[in-house]
Amino acid sequence: MTENKVKISLRVHPNASKSELVGFAGGVLEVRIAAPPVKGKANKELIALLSQKLDVSKSHLVIIKGHTSRMKVIAIDGLNQAEVMKRLSP
Repeated sequence: MTENKVKISLRVHPNASKSELVGFAGGVLEVRIAAPPVKGKANKELIALLSQKLDVSKSHLVIIKGHTSRMKVIAIDGLNQAEVMKRLSP
């Protein structure tokens, strides 16, 4: 793991028909998650989706703010800001 951490803000919409990235609106990434917001299921699915889209392991992603909120801040280890933005653009 490197010292290179990028933070992004997200707005999560749980109980969607499928998990997908919607895109950036006002600097906030809109994400639809199929899992319900119960017992951390939506957070786990969010981390799995971001891990897949960013092509990093789940251990490189941490929710640092908003564990029980739709508004979250995620720290991403090992990628720079430009690479994160490129990989998360739909």
